[in-house]
Amino acid sequence: MNPLAQKIAQDINTAIDTDKLVLPTLPEIALRVREVADDPDASIKQLGTAISSDASLTARIIKVANSPLFRAPREIEDLNMALSRLGMQYTSNLAIGLAMEQMFQATSDLVDKRLREVWARSSEVAGMCHVLCKHRTKLRPDQAALAGLVHQIGVLPILAYAEENNALLRDSLSLDSVIDEVSPQLGIKILTAWEFPTELRNVPIDCLKFDRKIAHPDYADLVTVAMLQNYAGSNSRFASLDLNSVTAFARLEIEPNIESTEAEDLSDEMEAALALLQG
Repeated sequence: MNPLAQKIAQDINTAIDTDKLVLPTLPEIALRVREVADDPDASIKQLGTAISSDASLTARIIKVANSPLFRAPREIEDLNMALSRLGMQYTSNLAIGLAMEQMFQATSDLVDKRLREVWARSSEVAGMCHVLCKHRTKLRPDQAALAGLVHQIGVLPILAYAEENNALLRDSLSLDSVIDEVSPQLGIKILTAWEFPTELRNVPIDCLKFDRKIAHPDYADLVTVAMLQNYAGSNSRFASLDLNSVTAFARLEIEPNIESTEAEDLSDEMEAALALLQG
């Protein structure tokens, strides 16, 4: 870690430990939804009641249920029909993911722009994770999409810190360096505080371990592949990576050549998945 990133990482961790910089918390609607979903005795009707308190979220979930991804035999017209179509687990993860979008906004124009860029890229990665998961694993597509949405969640406290420290905010190269080096560990800290499922908590770090050796594909593998495909052709540090050295591709039995026919075959589904996440 370079000296500047190291110092800022220490400053941020100290600020968090002394409650001077509070870790982001899930929006209230997401917490209510999760509380219902985690209750083994809760009904779909109770989940509907929790979601229906947010008109925007309700509309988006109905839109998702009508997405080409689900090929509903008839149009879904209300939340109860949507919940019946999607199921309790899928709906709760989707609601939590969609509710998180409101966290990626700030009062400072520079920070707001950065946050919106992070959310847009995370949404793209999440959409790809959803489709890859469905076609390449026996994992849950809703959980895969959530993994994509939170893989950069550690950026939030760094940008909150930068908003209060103009020197860092104006130095975009240093800010990028801090984000690259510090945000994965902060991501784990946030997801642990949010009590996310164990298989998602380490995604911010594991998705960057390109030489991981594990027996079966996991959610971090999906994020790795989706992220690298998303960065292809950009000026990102990941764009020049030798994809043949990334073990996640082999576990998912995907050719690292992202212009493969199969990738094109899935492109319509990817667009549909992205559309449902970006509203």
